[in-house]
Amino acid sequence: MSKKTVVVGASTKTDRYSNRAIHRLVSYNHPVVAIGVMKGEVAGVPIQKGYKVDDQIDTVTMYIHPLRQPPVYDDIINLKPKRVIFNPGTENPEFFQKLKDVGIKVEIACTLVLLSTNQY
Repeated sequence: MSKKTVVVGASTKTDRYSNRAIHRLVSYNHPVVAIGVMKGEVAGVPIQKGYKVDDQIDTVTMYIHPLRQPPVYDDIINLKPKRVIFNPGTENPEFFQKLKDVGIKVEIACTLVLLSTNQY
């Protein structure tokens, strides 16, 4: 089953894990919305700057530092995803609690590992 995923912190730089995650998600046939600060395209997915509410979002996967997350708390909560994955280095207990308070599941995991082990 495909899971529409928002990648927060998308980058066109091929050495970035967000870039690798987009490629892997696309290869697993998961629809992807890429959010980043620089325009571009990764694996045929355009990088956008804003958040558009979409009731079909299953997962948000975080690739931005915890100190850069507060401005997007409400944007992500308003997407109403089923879960938010905090990849290594993005862990943010304050945001964990905000998500849990509105019934959004929090996972502290690596998207690439989840995909490669069929746990996504």
